[in-house]
Amino acid sequence: MNYIIETKELYKHYGDKIAVNKMSLHIKKGDIYGLIGKNGAGKTSLMKLLLGLTSPNSGQIRLFDNDNLNEGRQKIGSLIEAPALYKNETAFENMKRFSILAGSNHNQEINPILQLVGLGDTGKKKCGSFSLGMRQRLGIAIALLGNPEILILDEPINGLDPAGIKEIRDIIVQLNKQGVTFLISSHLLDELGKIATNYGIVNNGQLVEEITAQKLQTKCRSSLVIATDVG
Repeated sequence: MNYIIETKELYKHYGDKIAVNKMSLHIKKGDIYGLIGKNGAGKTSLMKLLLGLTSPNSGQIRLFDNDNLNEGRQKIGSLIEAPALYKNETAFENMKRFSILAGSNHNQEINPILQLVGLGDTGKKKCGSFSLGMRQRLGIAIALLGNPEILILDEPINGLDPAGIKEIRDIIVQLNKQGVTFLISSHLLDELGKIATNYGIVNNGQLVEEITAQKLQTKCRSSLVIATDVG
C-alpha cells in the first residue's frame, strides 16, 4: 500500500533522552490521523521530524511515496505548538506577511481562506486582541497558504473552550471533505474521537499501536452481561 506519510524505525534522542523510539507510522491520503498520547510522549518531536525542523538520528521518512523530502514538504502546511503571530497586525496583514516569508505571494487566496476559518469579518482588529480560538484559527489559515495536501496540527484544540473546540473541529472536517489529509496530535481522545479515521497511540517515544477509529470504538465499547438460571 502507498502511504502519503510513512516512517520506518524513526529514532531521535537528545542526549540521554529518547524522544522518538523507532516509530513506524503509516498515513493514507484522506485520513484524519489522530496521534494520541500524554504530554511528553513524543508527539511534537515526531511532527518536527516530519517537517524537517529537526533531523533523525536514524530511520527513514517517506512523503507522498517518495524519498524526496524537500519536494514533499512543500505540499505540507503545519501548526506546531502556538501560532507565532504579529500581534499589532490584522489577520489579513499576518497572512500577507507569512505568504511573503514562504517565498510566494498568495494575496488572491488570503480572503477566501480567512472566510473559510471564520475570520473574514475581523477587519482592522489587531491579532493581539484575538481570543485563543481566533488565534488558533488564524494559525490554521496561515498553514493553508499554498493549498497544501497535508496539514500537521499539534494540539490545535488545547486550551480552547467547547465553542472553540467545535469551531476547529468543523474546519478540519470541512477541509478533509475537500481532500486535505490531517495528522493531528492531542491528549484528548474523546475530542479526536469525533473526527478521526485512524489513530496512532504514543507512549514514552514509542508508537504502541496503530488502529482504525472503528476498531478502537469496538475495543472501548462497554457492556453488561446478565446471566440467569432458567428452569
